[in-house]
Amino acid sequence: MVVKKKTARVEAVVLEEENLHKLIASLSVDCGEDGIRQIAQTLQSCLELTEPVQQIQLIKKAGAQLEALSDEQPDDALLENCLHTLALVFTSLLAKNPLRRAIASALGSVPAWLQERTVDCLCSCLSDCLSNSGSDKYPQDVDTITACLDGFPLGERCINKLLPEVLQFLHKGLSQYLHQNRGLAGRHIAQAQLMYSCLAAVKSSMLVVQRSQETISEALQAEEGHCNLEDTLSSLLSCYIHILTDEEFIQSVQSTAGMAVVLMIRSIMGSGDEVASVVCSLLNGSAQGLDPAPQWLKERCVSLCTSARPPGVSLYLCHGVLAMMSWKGALPGPQWEQLLLLVPNTLLDLDVSVKESSTAMSVARVLTLWSGTAVDCLQGVTQPCPPQLQQSLSGGSELQQHLLEHIYSHWEHPLDGVRHQTRSLFRNLLLLHQLTNPSTFDPTEDSYITELTQSLLGLEWHMRGKYGSLGCLVELYGAGHLLNIQPQLPSCLLGLMGDQTMAPYASDLLERLFVSHKAQLATEAAAAGTTEDWMEPWHGTWVTPLLQVLCRARLDQTTYILDYFMPKLLRCSPSSLAHMVKALQDTPPCSTGASGSRGPLGALMTCLRAARAQGVVPSSEGGLWGGLVPLSLLQQALVHKHDQVRMDALGLLCESLRSTEALTLQEMDLTRYFLLPNLNSQSPGVRQHIISLLKKLLCRAKDSTQLLQKRLSQERDPEKRDRQQHTIQLNKEFLHWLCVQLLEVLVPGASFSKCLMSLHLLCLVGQFFTFSTGPDVFALGEVVTSAHAQNVLYCVASNFLEVKQLATTLLSQFPPSVVGLQAPERMVCVLQAALELSTSTKPFDSVSAAHLLTLLLPQPHLSQALLHCAQQQGLDFQPPSLRPQDSENFLLEINTRAVVQFLLCCLQSEVMRAESSLLQAAASYPLYGRAHCITAVLQHLNTESLRQTEQWRCLVSELIAVCYRMSDVVSPVVQSSSPEGLIPMDTDSETSAGLQRILQEIQPRDTNDFFDSARELDAHQGDDHSQTSHTPSLNTGGEGYRVTAQMVLVCCWRSMKEVAMLLGQLCQSLPLLYTNEEQQTHPGLITEEQVEGVGLYFRQQLLQSRHRGAFELAYVGFVRLTDMLCRSGSRGLQQLPALWLSEVLEQVKSSDSTSKLCATRRSAGIPFYIQALLSSEPKLSSCSLLKMTMRELISLAMPSADRNNESSSVPQVHALNILRALYRDTRLGENILPFVSDGMQAAVLGFTSPVWAVRNSSTLLFSTLITRIFGVKKGKDEHSKKNRMTGREFFTRFPALYPFLLNQLEEAASTVESDSGQVKLHPSLFLLLLVLSRLYPSPMDGSSSPLGLAPFMPFIIRCGHSPVYRTREMSARALVPFVLVTQVPSTVHALLQKLPAEPGPRIQHNHIHGTLLQVLFLLRSYQTDSHRPLPAGNGIGESLSQRMWLASRQNSCVVTRGAFLDVLVGLCGPKVSLLEDSQVDELRQRTLSILMDSDLVLSDPSSITLGPGSTQYLLSLVRVALSASMEIPELWRAPQLTTQLLTCLLQFPQYEVRELALQGLLRRLQEEEEEEEEEEDKERRHQWLEETTLSNLTGMALHETHPQCLAKVLQVLCVFSSSGELLWRDGAQTLSQEEVLLHLLTLAQNSVHSVELQCAALTLMSQLVNSDPKVASAMSCFAQWGALVCSCCSEEQPMEVKLMAAKVLVNCTEALLTNPHLPLGLFTTVSLWRSLFTLLQDEDHEVRDSASDFITNVPAPLLSKETAGVSVCPPVALDRGLGLLCRLFELWGEVPAGVLALTEWLLGDKDDNDQAVIDDASSLDEEDFLFEKGDLNLWAEPVQWVKLLHRHLTSLIPILKQSQHPGAVILDQARLHTLSAQARTKALSSQQALDSLPALPQFTCTAEHARLTLGHQRATLALDVLERLK
Repeated sequence: MVVKKKTARVEAVVLEEENLHKLIASLSVDCGEDGIRQIAQTLQSCLELTEPVQQIQLIKKAGAQLEALSDEQPDDALLENCLHTLALVFTSLLAKNPLRRAIASALGSVPAWLQERTVDCLCSCLSDCLSNSGSDKYPQDVDTITACLDGFPLGERCINKLLPEVLQFLHKGLSQYLHQNRGLAGRHIAQAQLMYSCLAAVKSSMLVVQRSQETISEALQAEEGHCNLEDTLSSLLSCYIHILTDEEFIQSVQSTAGMAVVLMIRSIMGSGDEVASVVCSLLNGSAQGLDPAPQWLKERCVSLCTSARPPGVSLYLCHGVLAMMSWKGALPGPQWEQLLLLVPNTLLDLDVSVKESSTAMSVARVLTLWSGTAVDCLQGVTQPCPPQLQQSLSGGSELQQHLLEHIYSHWEHPLDGVRHQTRSLFRNLLLLHQLTNPSTFDPTEDSYITELTQSLLGLEWHMRGKYGSLGCLVELYGAGHLLNIQPQLPSCLLGLMGDQTMAPYASDLLERLFVSHKAQLATEAAAAGTTEDWMEPWHGTWVTPLLQVLCRARLDQTTYILDYFMPKLLRCSPSSLAHMVKALQDTPPCSTGASGSRGPLGALMTCLRAARAQGVVPSSEGGLWGGLVPLSLLQQALVHKHDQVRMDALGLLCESLRSTEALTLQEMDLTRYFLLPNLNSQSPGVRQHIISLLKKLLCRAKDSTQLLQKRLSQERDPEKRDRQQHTIQLNKEFLHWLCVQLLEVLVPGASFSKCLMSLHLLCLVGQFFTFSTGPDVFALGEVVTSAHAQNVLYCVASNFLEVKQLATTLLSQFPPSVVGLQAPERMVCVLQAALELSTSTKPFDSVSAAHLLTLLLPQPHLSQALLHCAQQQGLDFQPPSLRPQDSENFLLEINTRAVVQFLLCCLQSEVMRAESSLLQAAASYPLYGRAHCITAVLQHLNTESLRQTEQWRCLVSELIAVCYRMSDVVSPVVQSSSPEGLIPMDTDSETSAGLQRILQEIQPRDTNDFFDSARELDAHQGDDHSQTSHTPSLNTGGEGYRVTAQMVLVCCWRSMKEVAMLLGQLCQSLPLLYTNEEQQTHPGLITEEQVEGVGLYFRQQLLQSRHRGAFELAYVGFVRLTDMLCRSGSRGLQQLPALWLSEVLEQVKSSDSTSKLCATRRSAGIPFYIQALLSSEPKLSSCSLLKMTMRELISLAMPSADRNNESSSVPQVHALNILRALYRDTRLGENILPFVSDGMQAAVLGFTSPVWAVRNSSTLLFSTLITRIFGVKKGKDEHSKKNRMTGREFFTRFPALYPFLLNQLEEAASTVESDSGQVKLHPSLFLLLLVLSRLYPSPMDGSSSPLGLAPFMPFIIRCGHSPVYRTREMSARALVPFVLVTQVPSTVHALLQKLPAEPGPRIQHNHIHGTLLQVLFLLRSYQTDSHRPLPAGNGIGESLSQRMWLASRQNSCVVTRGAFLDVLVGLCGPKVSLLEDSQVDELRQRTLSILMDSDLVLSDPSSITLGPGSTQYLLSLVRVALSASMEIPELWRAPQLTTQLLTCLLQFPQYEVRELALQGLLRRLQEEEEEEEEEEDKERRHQWLEETTLSNLTGMALHETHPQCLAKVLQVLCVFSSSGELLWRDGAQTLSQEEVLLHLLTLAQNSVHSVELQCAALTLMSQLVNSDPKVASAMSCFAQWGALVCSCCSEEQPMEVKLMAAKVLVNCTEALLTNPHLPLGLFTTVSLWRSLFTLLQDEDHEVRDSASDFITNVPAPLLSKETAGVSVCPPVALDRGLGLLCRLFELWGEVPAGVLALTEWLLGDKDDNDQAVIDDASSLDEEDFLFEKGDLNLWAEPVQWVKLLHRHLTSLIPILKQSQHPGAVILDQARLHTLSAQARTKALSSQQALDSLPALPQFTCTAEHARLTLGHQRATLALDVLERLK
């Protein structure tokens, strides 16, 4: 991404007013031509300006004028004043101001004769500065001193001249800082500021000393005795030493002071051996070696040589020694050698004593610095290394050993920096060893290196530091050295790549190894002069192990290999890609390979993209990409059906290693090929991906062009120049093409996704290049035409916010001349449209208005346009005046104020009218649009730099006042008890007493007494002003309007929303006017009182509004306010949230039925109010407000004895509702979790309340807590483990719930059984079972549960005896988690033993049913979790055998009969049962005999009586029958019963039985189909399915009456007919295919009510038609079938129907649509093609993708070789499909008919024609519908479809003309005339309708304009075609 370089902030010159006037006066001269006068005038102009950038330009001009001065110039005083001015400004500027650099440059350019005077002037000003400097000016003056030495020779001379004074000043400043630091303990910000200033002063003093060394030496030598300079230097040194020894200072300051001490010593003593001796003494901390130093220096240094000095002093002095002394080349003497060896020993001693990680970092850094210094010393020496150094620094020495120990102990340090420094130190140690032993470079002869390598390789591989050290060895000694010692190293390292923590280190080492190994092999081959392929051994060492790992390793291992290793390997050896491809092709497929889902093309693209991203695949010419892939394959990938394949192919084009890699012609062509079909992508992810990749392409285009331009300016060879010029031209053409294409698609009627993509890409183009006009290659302004800019402007009218925003951004980048808003007429037109939209009743219109106003803000004549509009409307509006010389920022401020002022005037008058008639306001000028525009306009204002503050303050006050008035008008509606259906009736403004009475009635004074009594209107009011449902139509002042309750409500709640947003915006963005603790007033535009007033307003709205839209959006504004309160500097405002919170909690506590707080609508805005106050508390604080609030609310939410009636329970209802909102608030995050247990208890106990409102709120709270605990539901399965938790985890996280749930469950279970037989339902029982059923047993819990879940079990089992069916089922679910897997067999056995062994009189069937359900759920859970049979001797089989009577007729209860059968199916149904084989066989035989004796097989259907539970029982029998007859008949030993059982099932009178049987049959057939595909075995089906069953099925298809059953039968028959011809029988009669087709046709036509049935009938019919089209074509029903398929493709059909139609059309492509014999006839075939094209433009992407598959079924001869059989995306399929249809017309010899058919398509349907000429009256009715749906299909683009049709039609006409020979089919002239007449009529009517629309109809009536434009375009193109036909 191209990032703009950050520039320093330029500030204007700031001088005291008196000084400024003096300077200006001193420069005042009469106009003259001489140079000095010109300089004076330039400087005078500069001082008078306030714009800093202009000042810099004038200073530069003055510099140039100074340079041009000759020494003959007169007027010395004026010249002196000029120099004095420059010097004074230079010394008075603030730090880091670029103006200072400009003045230094100007002064530096004075001629030689003037330099001395300039220095004197500068000295004078600097001296004044330093002598008059106060403590607050120190940082500025220190910066001035630094600036004098920053590349400014005259400044340096000035400092040298004033040296004593400068040094004294720096000493004075440092002393002051040291003194201040003592009093700043605990004041962190002030202390940090002081440290920064101190660091600057120390650095500045060092710079002065460094640059003035000669001056210092001369001064010290000139006076042998004492001199002032000595005192100053001594004082400075004492300051440095103080900083060095004071641990209050931060490390960076101390480290700099350490360098300053060494620099001072070196400056005073020179660079001989004595200085090294003194510094050695300082490092050792002994005063003995200080003798060579001067006495005063010695006295100062003694204070550093104490044993009590902090340990850090040595570290900082070592750093100073290395940084401030010169170590390059030969050392001056033995003391220097001693010093060099002393530093590491000092540091290593220090290393043992430090504990802080920051100090450890410093030690590591200084050690590395030392090792680098030592290498510098030895590298620069020509003579042999001194023996002492050689002995100490070579490998194996004591010092090296200590340093290696330091490395080994620090290479695993948690700080990255320390690990990095140890690696650098290790490398430098190896270099030192090499430099001290130059003779032994071969590592095999160097015993030290060999031993070091072996010891490193012997270490454990999990040590991260080992990799870096081995990498250093590879770098210095080559990979061969390591491979000789350990040949298996590559495989070993690749094996480590599976561990994510080790993969980066291993891959780094591998890279160093293979790169080095390749270089070694190449060198050896070159030295030996061999030509054999030396890459083979390299591939054998590195690529072969890689491919083995890729083929055999786990998937996660290969992930890291691909991420970390592959790119590096390909970068090292690009040619290896071909080797890898070949090797992988020769490798047999891996048995455990992961299956790919994107086909070979997708895999290929992914590999190539990865290689290209590393710069491996060059884009080569010659029809191959990178020499590997044909370009046609790449084109296929770019328009492939799968998104990811297209993205990988585009990535291959766009991504490149170098951003300067030029775009090739191939890449440009392929991008052109890709762009248009992919612009209209519905998936946001794909859109983002495309934009991201094309951004990389644009970045490459820009960078490569810039590079080419640079080369072009330097290139001398004309041929190369031409080539480069040509490439630049190609880039320019490509960019022009891209812009044109993107702008061309932005026509009215373009889809949302296409507009979004196009605008996004154009904004990127504007970001990288520019839309200005000029000769620059990057200037693309000439591409943008006025029409293009208009289309972008019309995008602002889009209903999609993102499109509006992007269009606005783009328009601001276009050349103003193209946009045309500067033209007064155009501006007024757009302004009027914006103002009209701002009063629209369509909410999104006001957003468009805001964007249009934003576009107009920078225009200079906006004020005049506003004045014109104001005069038209008769408004009293005076726009602010503007001068031509005003800056752009001021223009923006003035215009913003003018627009806000104008909108405010409009709003004030409209509010006044709304106060008398709210209905008229709702219908004609809803207030919210104006307010929205004001908010939007203010958002673009930089409120920190406003110049007209007084006017803005007045405006802000007026805005706040009008907000309150607006709110007063609309709040009665949103605060009424039922705002949704309210129409306050008023007939006219004079007699609006009715309105007032209604408003009185519905004011927020209405209370919560609905708990006690209903509220009624007075009778007389009811007669006159009852709330009616009809639409009042009022006529006042000649203006007719209609208003609905919906319009009133929308007007009111949106107005409330905009008031909230505007007030929030004002509070958040405007600077606050307040006085801080130091009594300093901060200037601002909004006062503390106003902010507090806004807060109280929000409080009132949130606590009293009833309409959700109103209070939700008031909440958004209030959040902005609370956010601002916490950040404000006012102590009073910071305390408001806590105050408001305590007040509202007090109100909630004391609320009752007379309270104003709303207790319905989930407490309305109260929870929002409390949420906003709590979310303003910082997350990382103690959260005291949250804790206090939760404690209060939970105590209120818990039931108590005094809250049992309606009025006293209001606080409880509020508390439950507020808690629900807080638990849902994601911003409270983890902080809310400690209160979940209490919330759950409040919710469960709330169910026991006698008050309905409390129970209702408890339900909502409970539901929220379930989601908070178990997570958001991730699927439709209510009992999915994704939303469950183990019992251990649940009770560990919420321990308080364990005793609570247990006690509650015990209490609830005790009410389940009652002797009286009456049902007693405990209110909390269902909730308890619901929570418990969300838990599940953890397999980690082992055989004994530590959580004591056992106590729950007896109560849950007892709940299974409940007389309520749902409770029994819930208890069965809840029991499962409490039984461990190992205890399931014993628990199931115990439960079965409770069942009666024989029938008896006192049997309770509820108990039996509950127990059987518990057994069933436990067995299912065991089956799922354990995957193994029940242990032997479990007794379950015997217990079931003893109780088989429960499944037989002996048991009179069908519910328990069915439940027992379900248990039996669970054990006998699976192929591998849970029981032993002998037990299962016995159970199966007994179950089968029960089945054969049951109602299902024996009974006469008419004799079956159905009671409660009979259907469930029959379905249980069906499950047994299906298992025995179809699923595993051989295990039931009943294959002979298959046909008999299936016949019984299919002919049973109950439809549920038939449906379940057919479902089982269909499932079995589908499974067989899948098995057949794998085994290719066609004969298995007939082993179990006999003719009788088939005949039953076809008979059912003809006579079945139940739609679901019929649909299932047809689906079953579809499976049969797909594999072969099906014989249809109805009893004894066999039906012909035509009869079958007719029957199915009738069925499909009459079954539109059932989607499933319609789809099944049509699919089956299509299969029959498809199987033999020749026979079908002779049948009369065929045209009807075609019409039916076509009707299924229309937009309004359900998605399932369209998917089925797409499948039908795809399947019949080869047999019917492309058949050369036209079996369906031309009309039906063309209709089917049209339907296919309709589906290809469907809104649902699944339908489009499914329909696009037709292209793969097209016979290969009809398509080109490259496109045959390839899946493509829908837009390409549409284009190719139309082209194919044109070819087919030619093939069929029906070109004339085809041309006319396509022309009819082009012209559109008949109803389209009618619609264009509909009278405008209908538009009046449209106004009544506030939320019009608009087009259903947001993806289809009729405009593009029309253009596509026209293009293909025009290509077909020449073929038609060629075929016009005698005997050929000719055009139907009558039809041609009719079409021409229709087209002309349509063109005329649509043009007239367009002309009658108001100005800028694109904004004011967007949908109507788009419809008429499309109609006109259709007619125009159709006329063009018809004209060509003539």
